Order: sequence, then C-alpha cells, then structure tokens
Amino acid sequence: MNNDVEEIKSKIDIVDFIGSFIALKKAGRNFKGVCPFHHEKTPSFVVSPERQIWHCFGACGDGGDAIKFLMKWENITFIEAVKELADKLGIKLKGFDLQDREWQKKERLIGLNNLVADFYSYVLWQTQIGKKAMDYLHARKLNPKIIKTFTIGYAPASWESLVKFLKKKNYNEIEMYDAGVIIKNEQGRFYDRFRGRLMFPIRDMRGNVIGFSGRLLEKDDTGAKYINTPETLLYRKRESLFGIHLAKEAIKKTGSALLVEGEFDMITPYQHAIENVVAIKGSAVTKEQLFLLKRFTNRVNLALDADDAGEEAIKRGIAEAENLDFDIGIISIDYAKDPDEAVLKDLTKFRELIKKPLPIYDFIINFFAKKYSGDDPFSKKKLADGVAPYLAEIKNPIVHSYMLKKLTAILQVDERSIDSLLSKYRKQKQLGIQFRQLKTKAKTVSREIVLQKYLLSLIFQSDKSYELADKVLSILSLDDLSIESYRKTVKLYLQFRKKNPEQFIPNRFTRELPDELKPVFDEIYLFASAQIGLEQNYYLKIAVEIKEYLLKKKISESFKDELTEKEEETLLLLNKELNQLEKTRVSL
Repeated sequence: MNNDVEEIKSKIDIVDFIGSFIALKKAGRNFKGVCPFHHEKTPSFVVSPERQIWHCFGACGDGGDAIKFLMKWENITFIEAVKELADKLGIKLKGFDLQDREWQKKERLIGLNNLVADFYSYVLWQTQIGKKAMDYLHARKLNPKIIKTFTIGYAPASWESLVKFLKKKNYNEIEMYDAGVIIKNEQGRFYDRFRGRLMFPIRDMRGNVIGFSGRLLEKDDTGAKYINTPETLLYRKRESLFGIHLAKEAIKKTGSALLVEGEFDMITPYQHAIENVVAIKGSAVTKEQLFLLKRFTNRVNLALDADDAGEEAIKRGIAEAENLDFDIGIISIDYAKDPDEAVLKDLTKFRELIKKPLPIYDFIINFFAKKYSGDDPFSKKKLADGVAPYLAEIKNPIVHSYMLKKLTAILQVDERSIDSLLSKYRKQKQLGIQFRQLKTKAKTVSREIVLQKYLLSLIFQSDKSYELADKVLSILSLDDLSIESYRKTVKLYLQFRKKNPEQFIPNRFTRELPDELKPVFDEIYLFASAQIGLEQNYYLKIAVEIKEYLLKKKISESFKDELTEKEEETLLLLNKELNQLEKTRVSL
C-alpha cells in the first residue's frame, strides 16, 4: 500500500492540484489561500511545493498532503481518495489494501443506491405501472433526455417490490435499512419506504447516489407531498444540494449559483439551459449547503417559492449567507409561484429576472413592510426592529444612506430616530462580541509559544538551517521550549544533523520522524511561510525575546516574602542573566 501511496504523491503537484479547487497566491517559497474548510477573511491556508503538504493556521488547524485534502474536500475515506487520485493519474494500484471497513460499507451502500435508482427508472420507463408517472412528467413539460439525465423514476405502490429486488442482487435487509430505502415496523418486518411516488435520486458532488426524494403524484394522495431518505452514512440533509453534480461547473463558469427550493424548480430551469442552479432539501437554507457552494462561487441568488414559507426561508438564508460573506441577490418572482412555473410561463422574463436580482436590503425592507403593513405606531416599531439588524451591518456609506432614506420614507419618521435604533443595535452586538471574546480568551495561545513555533519554522525552512540553529541554541536550550512535542522534534533534528552534517533535507527528516511527530513538524515548517531568508539578527532577536520572557516568568515565580540564601543567590543570577540579555537585544 505504501508504495502505491508514495507513487501517487510523487506524481501529483500539490500546488496545481489544490489550485484547481481554490485560489492560491505565492507567499515566499510557499503559497497561501483562504481555507476552504472553514469561514475566514484573511488567508491562513499554506501550501508547500517543496514538501508537497498543506496546513491551515486558522480555525480548523488541519493539514496534510494531496490525499488528505481530497478526503476533506469530498468527505470521503482515505481509500476512496487514493483510488480517485490513482485513476486521475493513470496509476494501477498493486499492493493496495482495500480492507477499510467504512469504505467497504460506503461502497456497498452507493452500489445499493445505484441499483435502487436503476430499479425505479426501469419501473418508470419499462412497465405499465410507471405510465401514470411518465404521463405526469410529460404534463410537467420534462423531455425524455432530461428525465434520463436526472435518473427520475417511479416507486410502485408495493410493500416489498424493492426488498425482493435487492435480495436478488445479494443485498441483505440490514444494508437496505442502513441505506434508508426500507423501514422496519414494530413487529420487526421490513417494507419499502417509498411507495407510489415519483423518485428523484439525490447525488453528491461526484455523482454518487446518496439518497432519494419521493413525491406524490396527486394532491389527494395520502401522506406527505415529499418524503426523503433519512440521515444515513451517505446522506445528510443539511449538507446536500440537489443537482450539485451537474451544476458545479456552470456555477464556476458563471460565477454565481441560483438557489431554489424543490426538484422541479431545479430541473425545469436546467432543461432550459440555466445550468448554474441547485435545490435545497426542505425549506431552510443551511450553513453547510452555503459552505458547499462557497467552494465554487461567492455569489448566490435566492429564488425560493413566492409564499410566506419561501420568504422566511430567504430571510434565514440571507443571515447565513452574510455570515459567509456571499454577494447575495434575491429573485423576486411576481408572475408565478415558483421558478418551475416561472420558466414554463415566460422563460424570457425569468432570464431577465435572474440577470437583475433584487438587492438583499431592498428585499428585507419590502419583506418587513409587507409583514407589518399597519399605519399604527406598534406596526412601525415592529417594522423598524425587523429591518435594523440588517441595516446595521451595511458598511458602504452610500448604500447605508440610500436604504436609510427608503426606510424613513416608509415609516414617515426622522432619520435620526432610525440612526438611534441602529446605534443601539450595534452596541448590543458589540457587547455580545466582547462577551464571546472574553469566553475564548483563555484558549488564546501565548505569544511565547507563537514565537517559538515561528522561530523553529524559520530555522527548518532556511537554506542555512544548521548555522542558524547553532546561533539560536547559543541563547535558547531545549528546556526553554514550552511544548514537549517541539522539544522532541528539535532533539531529533539535532540527531539527524549528526548523520547528515552537510545539509538539512526536510523531506528526508520527515521520513525518520515517528508518526505522532510528523503533523507537528509539518505545522511548524509551514508556520512562517512567507518570511524566509531574513537577516540572522532577526532570528537572534526572537530567541532573545523568548529567553527574556522565560527569565521574567522565573523571576516572578521566585518572589516570596522570605527567601533562603540559596534562593536569593538564584534570583540574583536570574536578574544578572536578564540584564545581559537586554544588553544583547540592544546590540542586535
């Protein structure tokens, strides 16, 4: 297995590979970008072309190689990532061990789901039972090509047809239950979850079937209009977007995503060449769904249903999207109830709407003005209270002034009244931020430790690594390093130097490290990514600052009401050493 993995690592350029997913910019000898695995504004994601590794110095703090990146990006197992990269590079895996239980289970469930999709598709296309569903799809103006593109099918109104089919394909009932396609009743009997429903396979970014959504054909049919696969190893509703496997390239190309509410709202525009469209599952836009879109674009236009539930969903979606710094637009449809109907009624008009989305603040004011339309003081107060949290976030003074004038015209009050309300809201928010900062203050890493990691990073990345290490270690000792893993790493570095006296080679050193220290060294190595090749005095100043901090800490801890003669002598020596360091710092 190791030989296969090493071959993959040797043939892939990590900068080109990660750069195909996120934007990277040169930073010294490394590259930096915004981490795709958490929300941040300042780039903290570092990639080393020399070491072929990456590390995030932001909130997630994760790191690794190209395989680890792909695992996190697509939420797949190690073996899945290795297989995918091997296929991409044309490498035939020879000694690879495929005994990963989670991977095996996922593979079985994906295979099962693919068979289920084929089964429902067969029923729709090849049986008399499916004719009613096919007639329904034709009535909804879907053409045969698009029906096949989305593998739309039909679940017969039977209790065990799917169970029997999958048993013939060597799947047991536990696997079917784990995939969420069957239900177990109180008596322990298994039966089909989806019965008498139009079936939409839900796929992940890679096109794997991870779940299903089943829709009733008639309004008077019993049961919920839609039922979905429950949470499984493969399917998580909050993280799923219907159609993302088909839309992702169009989203990248157009620079925006059109977010709609239901399967038909996604499929109908897609059939009419509006391909940068995806659908949420349910009526709520989630942080996880938006974070998935963030990988492809910073622009999202919300085109949810034109009803109260849709407007509430838009409002919640705006709050989530703003937190992730999306450029948000609202598609306000006034001639149809949803995007599906809008496209079929007037495609040209719908295209014009999505070209000129309504600014979010106009939508917010219109939303609350409609909700609190009364002319009494109480309604006006509720309207202002609803809009204030959004308007208080506007940083552009022109946009702020414009929206303020619009709101004051609706409320028929003085601008100063609104400004006072916004000021009050900002103060409340600031207090909340300060409270959260106080709560997390204890978790903040001390400057002393940051400086230690920074100094070690400079040494490890330097072309004159051994020379700099000698100068730094003339000031600091191993015991001065606060973190045990740092001490162990430096100790092994010194041992490596004895065996390799000519030059420090990071990749060779990494191979000799124990497994638990490899990620520690990778993180240290990339920490000072853009500041290599500095003057030696710079390194020494950092070492002196670290030593001064440690001495001051020791002196402070040594003070007490009564000291023994030996303790007084120790204190004098510490002060003498501190004074000497201060002179050294001044001379540097």
